[in-house]
Amino acid sequence: MRFSSSAKLNFSRFTERMYKVELSNENRTVENPAGSTILESTLAAGVDHTHACGGQGECSTCRVLILNGLQHCQPRNEAEKKIAHKLNFPPEVRLACQTKIEGDIWMRRMILDKLDMEIVSGQFEDESGIAIGSQEDLTMMFIDVVNYTALVERFPPYDIVHVLNRYYRLMNAIIKENHGLISDVAGDGILAVFGTTGDRSNSVQDAIDAVGGMRTRLELFNQYLDLNFNITFGFRAGIHFGSVIVGPFDTGAMRKLAVIGDNVNYASRIEFANKEFGTDLLLSEEAYNMVKSKFENVRMFEASLKGKSGTYRLYAV
Repeated sequence: MRFSSSAKLNFSRFTERMYKVELSNENRTVENPAGSTILESTLAAGVDHTHACGGQGECSTCRVLILNGLQHCQPRNEAEKKIAHKLNFPPEVRLACQTKIEGDIWMRRMILDKLDMEIVSGQFEDESGIAIGSQEDLTMMFIDVVNYTALVERFPPYDIVHVLNRYYRLMNAIIKENHGLISDVAGDGILAVFGTTGDRSNSVQDAIDAVGGMRTRLELFNQYLDLNFNITFGFRAGIHFGSVIVGPFDTGAMRKLAVIGDNVNYASRIEFANKEFGTDLLLSEEAYNMVKSKFENVRMFEASLKGKSGTYRLYAV
């Protein structure tokens, strides 16, 4: 299934100059005749280059990362554009079966074994638009329930699970209304991200608007809690804007769109700082700079954050 002879090339029909393709995985160089694709060249040189669809530009298993010489690659044809759009390829990720070159390049094959193939198959089922992962500037919002410990100590597990699921459903609706999505939940904590759609002018403002909507919704939720469980709770939120890695992380049993990186940890620390200052919403300086024209009369705190050196300016909006 993986390797089709249909993609191999009879190089004798080419009389034009040869270009060099340096292979990072194999630590070797192969020749690429002008007019041939990268895949044709690697297969002709005996490289075990995965191409499940037979080099038809339909599966992306032959994808390569151009480490140097991207300017020597011809523009994507229509078949490659279709795959690149679906999987949101960055410019340096190309289909070897469709890409022809006009100069020397250095590249790395990205699909090397059966497990890689399974991951790629799953990516074609993903509709997030961030299927292979990317680095994005996003707004991250951490939300933590106040009085969660009292809930856990007073009620049996099935009540806790039911209350949290109801809370997640209500808060998720507000987050979605404000162009965000929940990336992760852990106990009473929610990590929401804003700006993944790419069509919002100010994702920090979206996050702030979401907090306002969640506060309103929480008032109704607390009426339900008070009536049925004789308890109410609030929440604290921290908002930060920065660069993170975004992708659909897949354990095999669970798939989710997640964000990772130090800026995620930073947002978490900002949320935690609310306890020190008696606030319920704090913004990092990076986030505040994106909305300061709308929020001029705010309190500013100098804070030391766990796990980070130095002090940081945080703003209570």
